[in-house]
Amino acid sequence: MSQPVSKAGSITGNAPLHDSTANGNPANTETSAPGTAEPGISNVVSINPDTELHLPEDSLILIPVRNFVLFPQLVVPISIGRERSIAAAQAAARSKRPIGIVLQKDNDIDDPGLNDLHPVGTSASILRYVTMPDDSHHIICQGESRFSIVSAIEGYPFLVARIQRHEPAHSEGPEIDARMLQLKELAAAVIAMLPDAPSALHDITRSMDSPAMLADFIAGMIDIKPDDKQDILATFDLKERLDKVLTHLGRMEQVLRIRHDIAEETRERVDDRQREYLLREQLKTIQEQLGEDDEQSADITELRQKIDEANLPEAANTAARKALSRLEQMHEAAAEYSMQRTWLEWLIELPWNLEPEPPIDIAHARSVLDNDHYGLEKIKKRILEYLAVRKLNPEGRSPILCFTGPPGVGKTSLGQSIARATGRKFARLGLGGVHDEAEIRGHRRTYIGALPGNIIQAIHKAGARNCVLMLDEIDKLGASAHGDPAAALLEVLDPEQNAEFRDNYLGMAFDLSKVLFITTANIIDAIPGPLRDRMEVIPLQGYTPEEKHQIAQRYLLDRQRKLSGLSADQCQIDDDVIDAIIHNYTREAGVRNLERELGNVCRHAAMQIAEGKHTSVHVTVDTLSVILGQPRYENETALRTSLPGVATGLAWTPVGGDILFIEASRTPGSGRLILTGQLGDVMKESAQAALTLLKARFDAFGLPQDYFEKHDIHVHVPAGAIPKDGPSAGVAMFIALASLISNRPVRHDVAMTGEISLRGLVLPVGGIKEKLLAALQAGITTVMLPARNQNDLEDLPAQARESLNIVALETVDQAMVSALEVLAPETNDTEDPAHPKGIWRWSPP
Repeated sequence: MSQPVSKAGSITGNAPLHDSTANGNPANTETSAPGTAEPGISNVVSINPDTELHLPEDSLILIPVRNFVLFPQLVVPISIGRERSIAAAQAAARSKRPIGIVLQKDNDIDDPGLNDLHPVGTSASILRYVTMPDDSHHIICQGESRFSIVSAIEGYPFLVARIQRHEPAHSEGPEIDARMLQLKELAAAVIAMLPDAPSALHDITRSMDSPAMLADFIAGMIDIKPDDKQDILATFDLKERLDKVLTHLGRMEQVLRIRHDIAEETRERVDDRQREYLLREQLKTIQEQLGEDDEQSADITELRQKIDEANLPEAANTAARKALSRLEQMHEAAAEYSMQRTWLEWLIELPWNLEPEPPIDIAHARSVLDNDHYGLEKIKKRILEYLAVRKLNPEGRSPILCFTGPPGVGKTSLGQSIARATGRKFARLGLGGVHDEAEIRGHRRTYIGALPGNIIQAIHKAGARNCVLMLDEIDKLGASAHGDPAAALLEVLDPEQNAEFRDNYLGMAFDLSKVLFITTANIIDAIPGPLRDRMEVIPLQGYTPEEKHQIAQRYLLDRQRKLSGLSADQCQIDDDVIDAIIHNYTREAGVRNLERELGNVCRHAAMQIAEGKHTSVHVTVDTLSVILGQPRYENETALRTSLPGVATGLAWTPVGGDILFIEASRTPGSGRLILTGQLGDVMKESAQAALTLLKARFDAFGLPQDYFEKHDIHVHVPAGAIPKDGPSAGVAMFIALASLISNRPVRHDVAMTGEISLRGLVLPVGGIKEKLLAALQAGITTVMLPARNQNDLEDLPAQARESLNIVALETVDQAMVSALEVLAPETNDTEDPAHPKGIWRWSPP
């Protein structure tokens, strides 16, 4: 608190008269952005007589202020930041005119008008205008007299008003003198109880002989609300004004006296280490003495009632009541109070008790699964088995299911269907990109901003401890310096351990054994072995064209019509249009792109109807190219394999199967093997093994012994920008090389997969279903597979098995019989001396 000084008949002060521990009313009106002014107060606005502002004598330039009331004779600094206020202050300073300081009615108004101001203000002279180094503007002004606003004067970039000045009251008499003496005594008592009050403050109040000046000085210094100060300012009757100041100062004297008594009562109960507790006790006693509502007590009562109603387990109930007891002894402004209260709310709101489950109806569950998804019989069968076991043994553990497969095959939506079929609440947690163990186990609550882990948060959001919780993209977890979230999931997904799952934030065990966990992944190999071992993996490899057609008809088309605001009559799409989109505009294992293209068709129809061109749109195959453009995919196997040296392989990718062309060419050289197409090490080794097999059979092809020494063999796999690896292309590479040196093209309707050994054996590979579906999509009719992969055909849909001719391979010799075209009859055309026609002597063993 600064010391007011009497100077030239004025009173100077810049802080309210109040206890130093309380919050005073700020003298600043606004704040402004930092600037680049020179340091100090050297940037004082100069007074230029040539720029004086001419206004009527009964008018004032007004500056609205917030939370501050200026009284006559007081000298105070005021911060100004609004452009209109700065312009007003500068204009008044340049013209040596007084300004009017007026309190706003509403602090939230940034550009107040005359109606937004109180009708009574104080005129003041600007003693100094200062620009600080942060480009903030300040004025030091001295209050002069009260005035009332009469009317606005327009035409200025700031507020200007016609005013009526009120001269200072000079009433005399015993009543005024008595009130003045009482005011001085109260002021002396208050100053004596203030611990940091300047010694000169008492002398200033005692030396004042003007009742009006004393009332204004005390009113400007005491710590009361701005509205109360405005009320005193607007009181022109001196007697009434003194009474109001006496009332407020008396109340302040009572509060300080009670504070002193409280300090005396509590000082004996605490020592120096309990100083913080002393302050809280003082504030609590002050609130009780003043009769103010104790909001903290209401919060404590509400929390206690919630604990009573939550029916918490014994350990959680004990911890909750212990935390509540500590909370009662804290002040709500303490940092730990908010942290402790948040933890207690999480503890109370968690679903500790099991919700009653509806009776299990197997028939209803089967109907829900069939209505939501087409196909997927194996998964539906497994879910119905779980429900059957649960019906017979309600206390059994829930399985941990893991749906694996390419994107768009319905893994996530299947989890929602399971929740509907089982009558449970559903929650989803995306694990893609999670690399912090605390995301699973939570942060310890001693950290600022700590929260429970995502597992507890998801269960809290679901509101049930026996919910269906889907952990999406579990193969996208990543370890970092903050720990391995996959390791934290070991306890979550282990039925033997998750009944005692301990979240770091809660600090106690939470039972997850009744949660039905469902995880999804694109690549099963990306899941750590210990975590994969805890889950029952159910693959979803992809859909056949017939399955895609059924899904589009039953689900996708209606959904896209609804999203486009169309009815079935307004947008009619033929069945062959859906087939055309499947074969010519999409190449995927799932149906996301199919739904996207159907959405394009529906939006085209919506635009035609919205423009008034048609009342309904009938989409046919002939009009499909107008809507979606030219077909993006075509059957290129016949074109690619029409020349010798090209074979069609089958590949597996994380988004489904795909066809792969292997191209081989020979040039005169020194026997080098050139491999291109961004091949991985394993694929390069497959090409080397295929060439070695051919060299071992050079005599069966009727080739000279030095044939491979005089020719370079170049093997290329197109789409060179895409990395490729794996042993599955071994058979295709061998057939491409055999086609090249025998000058016999590969059948265009044949695709193949399999690893080869140096003995000529065809070894099994993975991803058979995805590869067969890709072959079916590309128009392949014959697929050559390793004989040891025949068991994988059981997962293939019946429609796909009927459409494909499967050839089981034991050796590469069998592959040549099925893949190479029959040799054309000899002609009189000029023969290639390096590869003469008609000497093909190979025959299968």
